[in-house]
This record gives sequence, C-alpha cells and structure tokens, in this order.
Amino acid sequence: MSLTAVIFPGQGAQSKGMGRDLFDAYPEQVDQASALLGYSVRELCLDDPRRELNRTEFTQPALFVVGALAYRRWKDEGGTGAAFFAGHSLGEYCALHAAGAFDFETGLRLVRRRGELMAGAAGGGMVAVTGLDRDEVTDLLRQGGFGSLVVANDNSPEQCVVSGDAASIEALGEFLHERKVRWVRLRVSGAFHSELMRPAQQEFRRFLDGVALGSPATPVIANATAAPYPAGAVAGMLADHLVRSVRWTDTVRYLLDAGVTEFVELGGTVLTKLVERTRAAHRTPAVRAQGLGSAVFRERHGLRFAYVAGGMYRGVSSPELVIRLSRAGMLGFLGTGGLDPVEVERGVKEIQAAVGQDGPYGVNVIANHDDPAAEEELVDLLLRHHVRTIEASAFIQMTPALVRYRATGLRRGPDGAPICDHRVVAKVSRPEVAAAFLAPAPDAVLDRLRSSGAITAEQAELARRVPMSHDVIVEADSGGHTDGGIPTVLLPSMLELRRRAEAERGYDEPICMGLAGGIGTPAAVAAAFVLGADFVVTGSINQCTVEAATSDVVKDMLQDIDVQDTEYAPAGDMFELGSKVQVLRKGVFFPARGNKLHALYTHHDSLDDLPEKTRSLLERTYFRKPLDEVWADVVRHLRATGRAELAEQAARQPKQKMALVFRRYFGYSARIALEGRPDDKVNYQVHTGPALGSFNQWVRDTPHASWRHRHVDEVGLMLLDAAAAHLSRFAAR
Repeated sequence: MSLTAVIFPGQGAQSKGMGRDLFDAYPEQVDQASALLGYSVRELCLDDPRRELNRTEFTQPALFVVGALAYRRWKDEGGTGAAFFAGHSLGEYCALHAAGAFDFETGLRLVRRRGELMAGAAGGGMVAVTGLDRDEVTDLLRQGGFGSLVVANDNSPEQCVVSGDAASIEALGEFLHERKVRWVRLRVSGAFHSELMRPAQQEFRRFLDGVALGSPATPVIANATAAPYPAGAVAGMLADHLVRSVRWTDTVRYLLDAGVTEFVELGGTVLTKLVERTRAAHRTPAVRAQGLGSAVFRERHGLRFAYVAGGMYRGVSSPELVIRLSRAGMLGFLGTGGLDPVEVERGVKEIQAAVGQDGPYGVNVIANHDDPAAEEELVDLLLRHHVRTIEASAFIQMTPALVRYRATGLRRGPDGAPICDHRVVAKVSRPEVAAAFLAPAPDAVLDRLRSSGAITAEQAELARRVPMSHDVIVEADSGGHTDGGIPTVLLPSMLELRRRAEAERGYDEPICMGLAGGIGTPAAVAAAFVLGADFVVTGSINQCTVEAATSDVVKDMLQDIDVQDTEYAPAGDMFELGSKVQVLRKGVFFPARGNKLHALYTHHDSLDDLPEKTRSLLERTYFRKPLDEVWADVVRHLRATGRAELAEQAARQPKQKMALVFRRYFGYSARIALEGRPDDKVNYQVHTGPALGSFNQWVRDTPHASWRHRHVDEVGLMLLDAAAAHLSRFAAR
C-alpha cells in the first residue's frame, strides 16, 4: 500500500518572494497573521524592505505562515490521505498545525515567541559538515576533544550541523580544515538545538504552560525522537525541541520503514533533496541503536537511547559518570547510599551545573529501613533542588518519603489528566514489590500526607490516578543487592503484571519496563530487547570505568575478572534479614568472612557467647581491634547521627548489639575498597556481578581491556551499536 507523508522545511528555506502565489488566495489568514505579528507578513516575504527576513524572529513566523497556507492550498486542490506529517525544526510547527494539534493563530503565537527567544540567544555558533554521516561527525568530535559540541541537525547520511559555544565552533572549523573535511559556518548567533538553548527552553516552557494544545489527529514524527508524538506530549516536546537534536535522517528512515513512498514538501524544496539522499542510502531496514527499546521511555526522559546506568553505593556512580551519560543521551543515577547529605547535595549541584536542571539524569534513593528520618531528609534535599527523576532501590513498601516525592510532582494538565513532573524509576526483583509500584500510592499514606499538609488535596487526588512508577527496572541476578532472579523467568512475569495493571487501572500514560542484571555483552542487550524490555540497565560494568568513583586498585582487580569470580555475601544494611549482595571473590576474603559473621550471628545470642578462639580471630583479622572498641565506635557513630536511642536499646539487647558490631565490618570493608587502602586488600568488599566478567571477555585483546580506556558513555554506545548489529544479522537470517 502506498502512503504519503507531508513535510515542511524549517529555517534556511526562506527566500525573498516566497508565498507570492498564496497571499492573494488566502487574504483573511494573511491579514490575521499581520495583525497578530504587528507588521505586514506579505511585505516581509515579498519585498523585505528592511532586510529582516533572515533574522530569526522574523524568519520563523514567515515560514510558518507560508507553510500553513501551502498546506491549506494543497488540501483545497484535492490533497488528502496524508498518513504522516513531519517538519524540520521550525517546520514541525507546520506539521503539528496540519495534524490538528493547534489552530493557525495559536501556531503563529508559538513560533513568534520561539523566534524571539532563539534570536535572543548569543555566544554560540553552528557549523554544517558535509560528506560525513552523524556517527562519523560524532567520532570526529570525540577525537578532537570537543565534548561541549553536539550534532544539532542530522539532515542526511551526508550532512550534519554541529552546535555549541562560539570558541569551540571556531576551533572545530580549524580541526575539520586540517582533516580536509568540508564545512561551512552558519550565519546564526545562537547554538540552536544544544544545551546552550536551555534558558530559552525554560522560558518557552513557561510560555507553553499558558497555551491550550491538543494531540495530533494524524501521526507527526518528532524531530527529537524520530517517532510519532505520544498523546498529551506536545507542550513538553516543543519545549525540549529547542535543546535537542533534529534527527531528520532517522525521521525519513522511520517513514520509509513505515511504507511511505511519496513525500510532499510544502513551503519549500530543500527537504526533498535530503529525503532523496536518505532514500538512496536506505536499504532493507536495519536495526539501529537509537531505535532499540521504547520511544515512549526515551521521550519521557529526554534520551537518545533506551539505556540506563543504575546508581551504585557510596557515590561509585559519580557526578562525572552521570554527566557523561546525560550528554550522550543516556540516563544515569547518582549513587547516594552511604553518603551524607552534604556529599549528595554537592553531587546534585555538579550535575545540574553541567547538564541543566531539566537535563536527563537521576538520583538514587535507597530505602532506609533503620532510619526513616534519613530517607525523609534525602527527599527534602531532592525536592529543594528540583530533582525530577529518582531511582528507588531496596523498597519493600511505599514509604511516606517516597510517596511525598511522587505526589508533590503531580499537577493537572489542560485536559484534566495528571502531569508527572517527578519520576520514580523503581528497581524491583519480586512480583509483590513490583505490584506495589504499578499501583497508585496507598490511600492511608496519601491521607496522612494530606492531613499533615505535606501534599495538597489536588496532589492526593491525582496520585490516586497514576502508578507510583511509570518506569520499572526488573532486576535479575546482579552485582550488589540481589535475589538471584533469572531474567528469562522474571521479565515475562513482570510484563504480565504490567499488562494487568494497565488493563485494570486504565492509566493515561504507558508503563515502561527495563531489564537489569547480567547486561554485559551485546548479545545480552539484544536478548533483553527481544524479551520485551523497553530499556536496559547496566551496573557492574560501569564500576570499571574511568568515571566510577572507586579506587584504581579496585578497578585494576575488576578488569581481570571472569564470569566465575563473584560470590554471594550478606548485605550489611540488611544484615539481620539475611539479604544477599553479590561481590568480588577473586583475590579477597570478604565473601567468606561476611558469611562467617552471619553464621555466628545466627548461632549465638551475644558477643559474650562467642568462643574465645573465634573472638580472637575476629579481632585480629576482621576488625583489627578489640570488639569492645568496635562497639564504642558504633555508639559514637549512632550518637553523632542522632540515633542515641538505638545505641541504648542495643546495650540492653545483646543480640542486637552483636548485629551492630558485625555490621561495622561491612562498612569498613566497603570503605577501604573505595579508598584503595593497600594494607588490607583481602577485606575489600566490592559489589559486582558476572556481567563484568562477560564484558571483560568481550573486550579482551582490544584497547578497552584496560579500564583506563573505558568511558561509561562509550561503553554504552559500544554495547548498543553491537546489539543493533546482532539483531540486524539475526533478522537477515
């Protein structure tokens, strides 16, 4: 079946005399536009007496008027049956108007404000590069150390536009010239479609909040995602449009793969040439890294790739790690477990300074079963800094702090549907916990929060209409805390839970599920997506990268492990419950010693009940000091952290006292590993899983065999690209 796509060009398509055959045909619309703009759009386009047509604030309204009128004439002349609409940058507004998302006047108001804000951007620049595709240009940027520059427009397999600060753009020109790469500096003052447009994006978002926008009646392919606009997403995507890349090549590929055979360009001719170049290079549809997983998930979090790096204990998932991922279009979570609030706040500020408050990033929140007040304090900090996404780990029930975070981010949209400004990405390994996150917050918790004034009545009402998490990470056997689940059993079961929850609740927004645990090779990534995962989550492999905030000694140890070099040990934070973590076994005694301590706790009632020989062994090799001194350290720590009552209670309960003393070993063993203390390597506690061993095998005999050549974003891209190639080969067979 033949399908038609109607497409609209953007800035750069303007020319003196454009629209001449349209203005007389539609005088009412021309007069309406001129009245709204405060100047004659006819005079601007046909005569340009003040040489304003090439100024952004005038170009964009003019192009919108011409595009909208061109579409009206196309329909009047019998043009019907458009299966898709798309537009390049500013042209996307024409596409949305044609698809019924907003009327002519609303569209003109939008582009006028957009043009004003973009015209006000300064200090940036853009360079068009020809003869290379996006991946080749991206590689050149990496080679040249141009980390602040981005591919802003991917126009065809042979043309890209790079955007960024003016100094780096100038240096890039020299770099390209030396390599005989064809390029031209564009006549713009701003770094459009880059992070430097973030202030304009935030101002435009506030403007959009006051505009009533609908959803397209016909699919519109978004520049930012190269996929159709989801329902209710127009405002958010138009705001993000200013800072995100124009993926025109992928847009054309999407349309070709969807069966489009005819492209009708209205309002210009520049896109037709780009379409033909992409069509000429298009063969049997290949799987691409950017197309893996769920477009909904990518759009929801402002990502290029459905790829997530989970938060790791004590800040191993460092600000630097999260920033690298964010800039690559991936989602990383800052590790907070074991850190004090000052360290967490410092990390959040560092990330926000680098990627913006609304950039793709998140912060890990671990359930604090011992100290709920600390959990509340962390949530207060995140709310104070307007952190929009958290990763909820180790929760077995919905705590007041977690519910408060979710509910305070809810507001009512123009159509009455809940808009979620706070995202809780839940990490689960048990069906009953998954079910709790797939359901709305418990009524009892919402009622208490409402009564205390922590949330409003409207937030409480909206919280009953959304799940606690629209994004759920299904965690199979992994490094760190694990229930040892099998991914091929666990994920299908969780997907069925999701199906039931969506069917029963009728949520306005779809739920996405990702897979974590064992993700260390391209085949594992591909298998996750084949199983139905909307995104993949890596953990252990990220601990062995340049950006991971652990010691070089640990990284040296980890880069050489194989799949059999890990073991299960008790989790220090849930010692009494017998919960397990997966840790490094090769070269250390920690797994054996951790399990020994738990066995002693199970079989003895107090420290005084321990055999003298055993007690002496613990003091000499585990703690390196008398147990009485260890207990004194515990008491000082509890008092310093406002938990003196717990110390007093444990002093009266010998079993609890023993648990607190034994827990001290787990804190010590984690700390010395992070510090890389050379005098006690045998006691290192290093959370990791066999996925790292499989990754080490994959990169053996390559430069990435050394962790010093592993950057977290490059590792993600390597895995995704190779997984896409793996799936393409499989499909071809």
